[in-house]
Amino acid sequence: MVAAIPKGACPLATPAELNLFLAEVERRAFRMASYAVGDSDKALDIVQESMFAFVRRYGDKPATTWSPLFFRVLQSKISDSRRRRSLMARVFGWLGSDNREDDVEDPLQCVADPRDETPLRLLERADLGKQLEQSIAGLPLRQQQAFLLRAWEGLNVTETALAMGCSEGSVKTHYFRAVQALRQKLEAHQP
Repeated sequence: MVAAIPKGACPLATPAELNLFLAEVERRAFRMASYAVGDSDKALDIVQESMFAFVRRYGDKPATTWSPLFFRVLQSKISDSRRRRSLMARVFGWLGSDNREDDVEDPLQCVADPRDETPLRLLERADLGKQLEQSIAGLPLRQQQAFLLRAWEGLNVTETALAMGCSEGSVKTHYFRAVQALRQKLEAHQP
């Protein structure tokens, strides 16, 4: 005999549902982390740590609450990483850094685009993409978080406040300032 789930209770998620959720947010989480820390290797580490911490702490929560909870963990890990990097720079900054890796070109970037677009249009689009990435990366961390969670992740104000660990009014302020700053920086690319 199967036990009935009490009315109003959410059934526990299966590992497959949890894996599907993590697969869906993985790329976006990586992009957020890479904007915040500026290093793809560190961003991958942050995303992986966030996923482990999320599963450990919140894997038993209802699936409807996963998105804001995951992004709260991610934002916390990003802040921790930035603090560690700042501390390491202060403590070991006098040593200098010669650990620069050679930029290796991605082979997929060399593949011809099957769409029929002019080189000028592709150049303009690439320039706009770079400018957008630089503008987002140049925002203060809290504005960056609010913008990415609201605009890219589609979280509402309440969910964003939960993910950022602040009030709804603070989310609205940070989001407004981020949008204004991005508009100002990207005005040159208006058609």
